[in-house]
Amino acid sequence: MSAPNIVSVVTITGKTSVLAVTTSATAIVTNAAASGKVLKINALIVSNVDGSNGSWLTADLYRSSVAYHIAKTIEIPADTSLAVLDKALYLEEGDTLRLTAEAASDLEAICSYEEIS
Repeated sequence: MSAPNIVSVVTITGKTSVLAVTTSATAIVTNAAASGKVLKINALIVSNVDGSNGSWLTADLYRSSVAYHIAKTIEIPADTSLAVLDKALYLEEGDTLRLTAEAASDLEAICSYEEIS
């Protein structure tokens, strides 16, 4: 698992990924193994689109078959949004940023990131 030296970068491409969060841990961003890239996650915003019910969210960085929790069963009230990350997070090769919701169709996520190579 190697990643480019971010001091001598050739390309930085801004990207945005979206996800309707389900009750199963689902990738919103994945850095493929042997991609030769590092992904810099700048923002992860999750909105509860249900007008009457709150729903919890779990976010994790999945590496080498282990889930490292960024947020664990954080309640998001109805009709509100949560900024899950307040600092940048780097995904190395083989890493995945995954989200899980208490109820399907209640949460929507937007992730802004940079693909660096």
